[in-house]
Amino acid sequence: MIITNIVPKRKKLSAVYIDGEFALKIDTETIISSPYSVGSEIDDEQLKELIDRAEEKRAKEKALWLLSTRDHSKRELETKIRKTNSAESAQKAVERMEELGLVDDEKFARRYAEELINIKHLSVRGAKYKLTEKGIDKNLADEILEELAPDPREHIEILIEKKYRKNLSDEKGRRKTVAALQRMGYSWGDIKAVMSNYFEDEYI
Repeated sequence: MIITNIVPKRKKLSAVYIDGEFALKIDTETIISSPYSVGSEIDDEQLKELIDRAEEKRAKEKALWLLSTRDHSKRELETKIRKTNSAESAQKAVERMEELGLVDDEKFARRYAEELINIKHLSVRGAKYKLTEKGIDKNLADEILEELAPDPREHIEILIEKKYRKNLSDEKGRRKTVAALQRMGYSWGDIKAVMSNYFEDEYI
């Protein structure tokens, strides 16, 4: 097969013609940096290698763009890249980001856990669920959350004062408050103990 024409297009792409017919669009940088030009011979294996190289480049660019918006865990980053790229190129892109120090699951997990516990006031159980949802290893999540060691009752009180105090005036509001706190991973025992402080009689 002979590359008979390479035509620059929009969005930094070029149309490649083989044996006089359109074959594919590929990013211009990849084709320029390759050993191929108009008149070059190229077989199926070489063409696949060229396409794979372009695919890997796009995946790395996607990874860098995603990381420029915020930190990601490895699994989270790979999942997002796979939405527009192949699984293989997504995996290679994430591995490269890890080599460059741009992706670090432990650092990500610590920052995210601190946000979940200290800012959003989630329970340990709720925070662990969020961490594992991002692809963080369960043992690592347990280790980090054990270090943070939040007091669940203290956090429940903070949440009530910030968000739910106005709901405690009637039974419906109290039930909604309990349900909301349970969804955040707090136990009924801790919720009951804290809410009892807001009533003259024991809260049941």
